[in-house]
Amino acid sequence: MAVNAGIGMAADPRLSIEADMVGSYPNRVLRTLHDPNVPFEEYLYYAKISRADEDRLYGAGSEYAAKKTGVVGRLVPGTQSMLGRFPGLNKETKQDVSVAQSEHGTQLQHFDKETLENPELRRKSLVAPHEEAERSGSGIIDTSMISEQEWLSASRAARTATWGAVFYLITTDILGPFSVPWAMTQLGWGPGVSLYTIFGVLAAYSGWQLWKMFLALDSDRYPMKNYGDIAFRIYGNAARYFVNILQSLQFFLNVGLLILSNGQSISQLSKGHLCFIVCLLVFMIAGFLVGQIRTLAKFGWLANISVWMNIFIIIATMGIVAHSQPNYVASGASYPDLFNTLPNGDPDTAHPAPIMTTAGSAPGLAFTDNVNGLMQAVFSYGGATLFTELMAEMRRPWDFWKGLICADLLIFCLYLFFGCFVYGYQGQYAFNPAYQGIDPYSWQTVGNVFGVITGLIAACLYGNIGIKVLYANVGRDLFGWPVLESRKGKLIFIPFVPIYWALAFVVTVSIPQFSNFSALVGAACILQFTYTFPPILLLGFKAQHDSILPEEKFDPQTGRVERVDNGMKRWIRGLRKDALVNLWDLIYFLGSVVTAILGMYSAIKSMAVNYNSNPNLTGWGCNSPTG
Repeated sequence: MAVNAGIGMAADPRLSIEADMVGSYPNRVLRTLHDPNVPFEEYLYYAKISRADEDRLYGAGSEYAAKKTGVVGRLVPGTQSMLGRFPGLNKETKQDVSVAQSEHGTQLQHFDKETLENPELRRKSLVAPHEEAERSGSGIIDTSMISEQEWLSASRAARTATWGAVFYLITTDILGPFSVPWAMTQLGWGPGVSLYTIFGVLAAYSGWQLWKMFLALDSDRYPMKNYGDIAFRIYGNAARYFVNILQSLQFFLNVGLLILSNGQSISQLSKGHLCFIVCLLVFMIAGFLVGQIRTLAKFGWLANISVWMNIFIIIATMGIVAHSQPNYVASGASYPDLFNTLPNGDPDTAHPAPIMTTAGSAPGLAFTDNVNGLMQAVFSYGGATLFTELMAEMRRPWDFWKGLICADLLIFCLYLFFGCFVYGYQGQYAFNPAYQGIDPYSWQTVGNVFGVITGLIAACLYGNIGIKVLYANVGRDLFGWPVLESRKGKLIFIPFVPIYWALAFVVTVSIPQFSNFSALVGAACILQFTYTFPPILLLGFKAQHDSILPEEKFDPQTGRVERVDNGMKRWIRGLRKDALVNLWDLIYFLGSVVTAILGMYSAIKSMAVNYNSNPNLTGWGCNSPTG
C-alpha cells in the first residue's frame, strides 16, 4: 500500500450515509449481525443460498450484462450505467427499493430514476426520515416490516462492483512504488527481487484465504462489511474489536506518513528556507480543511486525477534518473553514512563515492537495515486491509479472485521494474520516496508538486475512512452516536477531523524518519492484515467448518443446530481433516508473527539510533530530512 496512492478511484458507498442505509436490512437481522448467539452453521446455510442466487443472476449462462457508458465505461472498469448497476430495478416503474434503518425501525425506500442516478438526491431521501424523527423527538421512523423479496432486492442493489472494478480499486489503492528503490539499497539485487516475489505470492495466497472465508460466511441475510466481521464470525467480538482498532490505527498512521512525505516535498520546494515543522504544519492544515468533506463520492474525480499524476511521477522519475545524477544533498541529510565526513561533521556531498549496486546486502549494513528494507515489500502488498470491503460491494464475490490475481501481477511487475530501474541508476543513493531523490531541481519540483497534490487526496481519503471506522466501531457501537449524516452526526464529525489530523501531526513531527516510520507501520499493522490474520482466521474457520457431522444440520425454522459435541474435541476433529494444509497455515501464521516482531524491533531500534546521531532526523526540529 503506497502512501501516495489514491485509495479509491470511485466513490466508496460503504463509508458514507449509504453505508448505514442503502442495502441495509430489517431490524430482525440487523440486531443479529454481531450477535454471538447466532450459530456458525447459520452463516454457512444462508451464504450457500446467496452464492446460488448470484450464480443464477450473474454467473455463466445468465442473461445479465453490465451496461457500459461509452468510451469511459470501456476504459475504466466498473463504471456501468446506474440502471445497469442495480439489478433490483423495476423496469416498468424505473424505481429501486432500499431499506433505511435506525435503532428504532426500518423504512422502505423507493428511488425513482432521477434520484437513483443523483447521489445527492439519494442521500437527502435517506437522511430526511432520520432528521424528521430528530425534530419530532419521537426517534421513530417506520416500524413496518418489509417482504423477503424487497429485502433481497435492497441487498443486491448495494452490491454492484464487477471483478474489473475490484482490479481497478486494488491497483489504485497501492499504486506508487516509490519506496522500492530504497528497499533495494538495503537488500541488494538477489534478496530484493527474491523477497518481493515471495511476499507477492504469499499476499495472493492470503487474498485467496480471505476470499474463501468470505464466500462461505457472507450472505444477503448476514452481510459482511469489513475485515472485523470475518474475525467476529470465527473468533467472536473480542477479535472483531481488536481487528477494527488495528485497522483504525493503520489508517491513522498512514495519514501521519503522508504528512511526513509531503512535508519533505514542501521543504524541497522551499529549498530548505522553511522550518521543517512549518512544512508539516502547512500540509496538516490543508488536510483537515479538505478532510471536512464527509462523503467519498465527492473525492471520486480527485482520486482519478491522483492516479494519473502518480503514473506521470513514475515515468518522469525513471526518465530523469537515467539522464542525471542522484540528489546527493537529500541522501546526505538522511543517510550521512554514505559519505565521507567534513571537518565540521557534515557529510561531504560534493565528493560522493561512485554509484554502486550489490548482488546481496551492501557492506556495512546491519540485520536491522535489511529487515527495514523488507518491510517496504510488506507495505507494497498492503491492499488486503480493504479486501473484505471490496468483496462486500461485488455483485458476484466469486469473481474476486480474477481481480486479485490481475492486480497482484500488475503490481509485482510494476514495483520490481521501477525499483530495479531506479536502483540500477542511483545505486546506494536511491532516496525514499524516489521522486525526492532526483536532480535537477526543476524536475524535482514537478515531482514534488504532483506528489503533494496526490498525497493530499490520499491523506484525506485515509483520514476520511479512518474517522468513519472510529465513528462506526467506537462512537456508534459503544456510545450510541447517531448516523453520520444526521444533524447530530455532522456536529460530531466537524471537530473530529482537526483533532484526528492534529494527533497525526504530533506523531509525525516526533518521528521525522520516513523509511523507518513506514517500516514500523508495515510491521505493526499492514503485515497483520496481509500475512498474519488470514491463516489464523482460516484455521479457526476450518476447525469449525470441517468438524460439522452429517447429522448436524441447521434448521432455518427454529434457527437452531443440534450438535453432537462441543469444545476443544470438536475443534481438534475439524483440524485433523486437512492436517497438512492446516500445519502449513500454522507455520505461515507463526512465521508472520516472527516477521512482525523483527520488523517492529528493527524499525524502533533504527529510529533510536538515528534520533541520537542525525540532527536531521530528530523530532521537533527545523532541520529537514531532505537537507
